[in-house]
Amino acid sequence: MSVYNPLADYLNRTGSDSVPMTFGEIEALIGRKLPPSAYRHRPWWANEPRGHSHAKAWLDAGFETEQVDMESRKLIFRRAATSPSSRGMTDVVREFTHMENTGAKKLGRHPALGSMKGTFTIEPGYDLTSPMFTDEEWAEIEKQMDEDWDQIEQGMTKSK
Repeated sequence: MSVYNPLADYLNRTGSDSVPMTFGEIEALIGRKLPPSAYRHRPWWANEPRGHSHAKAWLDAGFETEQVDMESRKLIFRRAATSPSSRGMTDVVREFTHMENTGAKKLGRHPALGSMKGTFTIEPGYDLTSPMFTDEEWAEIEKQMDEDWDQIEQGMTKSK
């Protein structure tokens, strides 16, 4: 049994999609003080269940933290869009697991696959394999670089 089960029970009982709480209210629910890291480190309130029984409690109840105010010691628990209670029967939650040294065939996709999707757009008709500059443009660039280098060399010889 986790220390944070009373918090999960409280969130499960609430009918609200948004539950504002203070750190003190959470401590009253769980019957003990939060660890010092909860007061000092914002990542303590991250929605990451692996290795964090506190986060697992509110995530299992279908909530995520947001608007964590470390100075005022308050936050909002917001019902997650994909909470276990709101998932349909056909929605499957897949979690990436390493299959190293097991001899089993690796199933599923790595979680980073597709993580950049939608961050940029390549215009239709744009050829990604075409050279960046034409031969004439390269010649102009090289000429300008030669002129710049000559000026640099002249400046270096004058100062000696």
